[in-house]
Amino acid sequence: MNKTIVVKAGAICLALGLPERGMPEILGFGRGALAPEFWPDVPRSSRVNGMDVDVPSNVLLPVGGLGFFGWPAICGHRDGRMFTLEFQNWQTEEIDAGIILKTEDPVAEIGLQICLNGGATGVLSISTSLINRGSSDYTLDRCMAASFLMPAGASELTSFTGMWGREFQTRQSQLPNGLWMQESRRGRTSHDRFPIIFLECGGERMGFHLGWSGNHQMAIDTLDDGRRLVHLGELFESGEMRLAPGEAYDSPTAFAGPDSEAFHAFVRESVIAWPGGEMKPRPVTLNTWEGNYFDHRMESLKAQANAAAAVGIERFVLDDGWFGKRDDDTTSLGDWFIDERKYPNGLKPLVDHVTSLGMEFGLWFEPENVNPESELFRAHPDWALQVEGRPLLLSRNQLVLDLTRPEVSDYLFQRMEAVLSQHAIAYIKWDMNRDLTHAGGTDGRARTARQTRAVYALMNRVRQAFPAVEIESCASGGGRIDYGVLRYTHRVWTSDCTDAFERLEIQHGASQFVPPELLGAHIAASPNHQTARKLSLAFRALVALAYHLGVELNPLTLDAEEKQELERWIALHKSLRPLLHAAGKQFRLPPLDGRYVWGAADTDRIVAFVVQGPQMAGEQPAPVRLPVSGDSDVLWRVAAVHPVEPEFIRISEGQQKLLNGELTFSLDTLRHVGLPLPMLKPESGLLLEFQPVKGG
Repeated sequence: MNKTIVVKAGAICLALGLPERGMPEILGFGRGALAPEFWPDVPRSSRVNGMDVDVPSNVLLPVGGLGFFGWPAICGHRDGRMFTLEFQNWQTEEIDAGIILKTEDPVAEIGLQICLNGGATGVLSISTSLINRGSSDYTLDRCMAASFLMPAGASELTSFTGMWGREFQTRQSQLPNGLWMQESRRGRTSHDRFPIIFLECGGERMGFHLGWSGNHQMAIDTLDDGRRLVHLGELFESGEMRLAPGEAYDSPTAFAGPDSEAFHAFVRESVIAWPGGEMKPRPVTLNTWEGNYFDHRMESLKAQANAAAAVGIERFVLDDGWFGKRDDDTTSLGDWFIDERKYPNGLKPLVDHVTSLGMEFGLWFEPENVNPESELFRAHPDWALQVEGRPLLLSRNQLVLDLTRPEVSDYLFQRMEAVLSQHAIAYIKWDMNRDLTHAGGTDGRARTARQTRAVYALMNRVRQAFPAVEIESCASGGGRIDYGVLRYTHRVWTSDCTDAFERLEIQHGASQFVPPELLGAHIAASPNHQTARKLSLAFRALVALAYHLGVELNPLTLDAEEKQELERWIALHKSLRPLLHAAGKQFRLPPLDGRYVWGAADTDRIVAFVVQGPQMAGEQPAPVRLPVSGDSDVLWRVAAVHPVEPEFIRISEGQQKLLNGELTFSLDTLRHVGLPLPMLKPESGLLLEFQPVKGG
């Protein structure tokens, strides 16, 4: 019997019609979507040269071969047979804030389950499970997590590309006719093809994300009537997903939301699991990598810890180089034993010294990879992912361990457990520095999909054993940032590039779907270690201040004046941290002529970062309009400007009065007219604090 269901997620709705046979028809999706009263009595118009029966194309997870001629979201076969699917007899089961749809194809002997979850945050999540109910193996070629329907009309697609050190580069384009496709085969979320897009069609804008850290694909299929089906799911290697009788495939979860605010709220409420159940203030971090690299000397590290504590740093993270005989990146990865040459008394003296200063101690691991030049590889060369008869391809002097083998995963957990259980470690920087190639198991079959799940399982095992320890997801910088890995981690390293100029675009892109308090942003040395660019401390601090702030340099190299300035910036960050990290409403404006604007607002305080990257092309900057809400009758003023003397090209007397707090304005003016700020010099910026005028 035909029936309709509606799943709500904040302001958006998904309305589905469940037919007697076939896939659920998407009757409406978006703000205010509903199931029309006339469904199914008024069917969709068939193609002129179509089938004699109505075959809708606007369906959830369409299957091919039975009158649907678009891109199939689910397809498979039994040794070349049973290559079509037709599900029937849909059943529904209500769950908290959502519903589960269940069905079967009795001919192909396949069961299907679709889980749809809504909620108050405004993000809809969908995942799919497919089970082989037959007596022979079923090869699953494709099983998308979800499909979403967007209107016909003019389109603009926002996607994110990049490379190592230049992640999250924002790109806008028009959708082509037919099929748009993005695929990633790197075995990680990737630096170049992030599984997130924002799509505006016919005046409706929506964001879509696949929470998955492995191979993935996103497809946008234009239907006959001009509407678009957006599909998100895992990408399989050839023959990889072969289901034995009774075996099931569970897809990653796909997410859809109207804007960044909804995505941020969803991550905070439904994705991140904080130790103790609540986020504590994000500790200002010193990471030792760029300050030391592999040169670990106990007395120097203790002195750096002293200097870090003196300027207000709250977490000290010891990066690569503490284990095996690790003097460079060619050796010892996999030998997770403390290097007795560098640490003759173990790590405990350093850990105890750091914690005695009131700081947390963190430690770097790269569990998934191994150097051929290591004791582990010499003992177990078969533990690396490999394909028989093919050469072992090195990347970063590394191979990837097969975590799908229990003995490999057990070894890694035991080594991590030995270190974590013997030291007061509050934080793990979990790195993964290469893409997957020749990802085969001992049976000769592809292992990419199962490897990703095995990584999650190892992370979860560490979390369960050490629930108070936080984990950072790092993968050559921003190569593994998605809602899948964020279920097991608490921070992401946004990019290995610490150049503040490059970080403007990187952080602007990443913050469109990850809350700022989860994005690691460090004040690095000048000249920068990646680009050799020289930047002022004020500029480097302003670019990092709104995020999970850290320091990526040797503090012993700073002179007295630089230490005092760094201490002031850290203190300012701590004063703004409650507003910038969740308490206020975050905003970011599209970059305009090299100028980036972001910040946060609540009822009695607004902070806005205004930062100029390259030299402007225009003669003067446009007024800064902030998307803030509140009482239009209350007047506001500039309460503080940081730094005290910003680098303006020219400032008028009136602009000086505005920045001095002598002039007032309403929120309507701030929203719709904007503030006529002076032109900034390239590679400079300012932070403005606003407050309401007391007494009227």
